[in-house]
Amino acid sequence: MKSAIKSGLLALAAVALPAVASAHPAIGEAAGFSHGFAHPISGLDHVLAMVMVGVFAFQLGGRAIWLAPTTFVLVMALGGALGVAGINVPFVEIGIALSVVVLGAVVALNIKAPLAAALGIVGLFAIFHGHAHGAEMPEDAAGAGYAAGFMAATALLHVAGLAVGYVIGRAGERQGLFVTRTAGGLAAVAGVGILAGLI
Repeated sequence: MKSAIKSGLLALAAVALPAVASAHPAIGEAAGFSHGFAHPISGLDHVLAMVMVGVFAFQLGGRAIWLAPTTFVLVMALGGALGVAGINVPFVEIGIALSVVVLGAVVALNIKAPLAAALGIVGLFAIFHGHAHGAEMPEDAAGAGYAAGFMAATALLHVAGLAVGYVIGRAGERQGLFVTRTAGGLAAVAGVGILAGLI
């Protein structure tokens, strides 16, 4: 289990680090990178969904530890390309809010979904998040740098979710389950608030 966690963290770091290493403030691709990196961490809905993907992946264990976050990042890039191209995806904001509700509930209820179903859920929500990132790209941002930025930030938020799951797991089965369910429940409630326009 520990080796699987380490492998997952290394895979996500491998996705994020090349983009982070290429960042230089305010010129060309770097300006795009900084805009892209800031976008996922600027909204509570994006942050909660990304962290919940990481916690969900940790709860599932095995190959899901690296497959779920990697699937999210890759499908999100596709959604981002649709957004940049101006291709309409219906109900983007509702899909983003629902991602927080559903992923929070899945974590709170400790649902052990089959891997294919888990990847399908994660991939579906990734399209909405990616489309929002792509559609909101500033006109002065370099496209490749912007994409690298939001993918790197997303991968790091997934790593944070995996780390949260790991730390909670170390707290012991009883306490860890309570904390995980509480965190997932709070995320789901926040998602309902976002969906209702209260947050």
